[in-house]
Amino acid sequence: MENGAKKWGFQAKKGQNPTAAAAAISVRGVLNRLAENLNKEDKRQVIPLAHGDPSVFPCFRTTPVADEAIVDAVRSAKYNHYAPTVGLLPARRAVADYLNRDLPYKLSADDVFLTLGCVQAIEIVIAALARPSANILLPRPCFPHYDARSAYSCLEVRYFDLLPEKGWEADLEAVEALADENTVAMVIINPGNPTGSVYSYQHLEKVAETARKLGIMVISDEVYDHLTFGSAPFVPMGVFASTVPVLTLGSISKRWIVPGWRMGWLVTNDPNGILQDSGVVDSIKNCLNISSDPPTFIQAALPQLIENTKGDFFSKIINILREAAAICYGKIQDIPCITCPSKPEGSMFVMVKLNLSLLEGIEDDLDFCLKLAKEESVMVLPGITVGMKNWLRITFAIEPSALEVGLERLKVFNERHAKKQ
Repeated sequence: MENGAKKWGFQAKKGQNPTAAAAAISVRGVLNRLAENLNKEDKRQVIPLAHGDPSVFPCFRTTPVADEAIVDAVRSAKYNHYAPTVGLLPARRAVADYLNRDLPYKLSADDVFLTLGCVQAIEIVIAALARPSANILLPRPCFPHYDARSAYSCLEVRYFDLLPEKGWEADLEAVEALADENTVAMVIINPGNPTGSVYSYQHLEKVAETARKLGIMVISDEVYDHLTFGSAPFVPMGVFASTVPVLTLGSISKRWIVPGWRMGWLVTNDPNGILQDSGVVDSIKNCLNISSDPPTFIQAALPQLIENTKGDFFSKIINILREAAAICYGKIQDIPCITCPSKPEGSMFVMVKLNLSLLEGIEDDLDFCLKLAKEESVMVLPGITVGMKNWLRITFAIEPSALEVGLERLKVFNERHAKKQ
């Protein structure tokens, strides 16, 4: 270097970098690529069918009760301080009471740990369980943050398939074949992201029995709890905690339509004390001690928000999602290049299979989505992001009129690229 200066002693990590690889196909990473590919000359509204954040649409606005709870907490000037690493006690108690509505036993505040959204709950769980030679069983398809954080923590991932012909139920025979003495847990996401499935009591019971047989815990991602609009009601995995220990992950992000508030939880459903005796609870607390906390004033708002939200708000959201899911499923039938194995019954998504043999000039699902964004200003998530190459994840949690426009553009895109007979 000039003037005899010492060579800089830092540089970005080179070579194989699993974290960078995971980030490249993360939801945010792919959304950024799609946004960069939009045609700036196209003055039409961009239709966001790629992510689960409906909060920008007026019909999905959160309840005034939530707004008032936040305002009251801020104006009180009582919550400008640091919170305990596990979360404020009244907030933890409120989450326990909320979950207890659906459980055959009672959680206490000590079972609840508050996190920066469900994403941080995932990060804490993975960090708490990671150890040399350990592995975790993830569904395929799966919310990609599980893969990314497992790579970051050097926790081996093994995938079991979800079966589209069986309503995206877990292939439990595959779970048994994959597990060994180093398997620590299996993950289920119910209601399903990205599948739109809702698991029956009977299937969840089989999941619990399988996990018990294998001596592993179940991590149950229930961030879309109660967002169901088909024939199957939501059943929390914690119902089966007397059979197998369950870590439940959740948040207010989706049911209250406030993903930007980053208020989530990690809950130990463990009436037999197995997680405590094995040191998992202490490991969770240790991870929280070196992590960031959700904002104190939002924690303080939780009791008021949960207690005062009326059923008509939830019913309105469910009715909109039901209508949107029906529109989405119906419109998909008119688009030859994609097929939907089952009508979504929960969450905000549906998975559709891409038939490349009917298209010209399209290499794979990512290429499809990049060209769709450029040509039609419609953003859809490629299946590779959730572990299913040449599938697509479509979000229907947007204004129904915008959803119809987006799917009509998708049909036009199909016609433009259809293989000539």
